[in-house]
Amino acid sequence: MVGLSANWWRPSFFAAKYLQDHGYRIIPVNPNYEEILGEPCFPVLEDIPEPVDVVDVFQRPAVTPPIATSAVQIGARVLWLQLGVVNAEAASIATQGGLEVVMDHCMKIEHGRLLGGLSLFGVATGVISSKRPKWLVY
Repeated sequence: MVGLSANWWRPSFFAAKYLQDHGYRIIPVNPNYEEILGEPCFPVLEDIPEPVDVVDVFQRPAVTPPIATSAVQIGARVLWLQLGVVNAEAASIATQGGLEVVMDHCMKIEHGRLLGGLSLFGVATGVISSKRPKWLVY
């Protein structure tokens, strides 16, 4: 997961924690951390010493083409750009490299949608607002 943050209130952390809790192995890629969610963190995709199936990207659209190139180089099978992340150049690089591409979708939401984790009115996690809780001291 490229751009994963160790801050629990960030969307990347929330999505990674959800996926990890549902049995997926999360490999954090962020040069600012040593470890996230109990997993060693790597500065770049090329430093990951094992095969990667999906490169899930939580970064600005403008920086995704080099990430797509890295995803092709490491032999990933899917480039997944999160909600709000759309870049035709990155998609083209990945597609030409043989990867499947998903843009502007959240893996956590899609997982819940496909496996019954979403209710009629939204996400069934009890967290349906982007507002910070009032009990949290800032």
